[in-house]
Amino acid sequence: MLNFKEIISVSLILFSVIDILGSVPIVIDLRKKLGHVQSGKATIVAGIIMIVFLFLGESILKLFGIDVASFAIAGAIVMFLIGMEMVLGIVLFKHEEASASSASIMPIAFPLIAGAGTMTTLISLKAEYQTWNIIIGVVINLILVFIVLKTCGWLERKIGQAGFSILRKVFGIILLAISIKLFKNFF
Repeated sequence: MLNFKEIISVSLILFSVIDILGSVPIVIDLRKKLGHVQSGKATIVAGIIMIVFLFLGESILKLFGIDVASFAIAGAIVMFLIGMEMVLGIVLFKHEEASASSASIMPIAFPLIAGAGTMTTLISLKAEYQTWNIIIGVVINLILVFIVLKTCGWLERKIGQAGFSILRKVFGIILLAISIKLFKNFF
């Protein structure tokens, strides 16, 4: 059953975790180094990774003997740490460097868009929200990701580094609150 409130919640949670606005400086740097990043390809690959993990993530967990509640709590902790990175401006998770031939996939589609935090969040969301609402939230975020990737240069000129820093901190606080809520739901 489609639920507008759930779709908005899922969209905001994923937007905070994906943090595409916070990743704009990385994308801009890649464009300067490589000349071109395929925004459409990166968005499609990230979408495929996210949807596959949404449907097969539980099966993968079962192979390792992990229940969804445990993974959701772990996801809440990862989301909390990502939120701390965003708010405090520290780096807890290392991002790998890209080669010229794979810049659209590594690191943009994976791990910037559909990384460990996003996959953990999808499983955590599945424990609390309806699957169709999550899929719609994923699609909304993929559209936003594509728009941001296509307009990185323009956004850099209009918002500036200080603007991106403020947005990153605001979404970090939202992500911290969401991670605490998810954690509380299992205790």
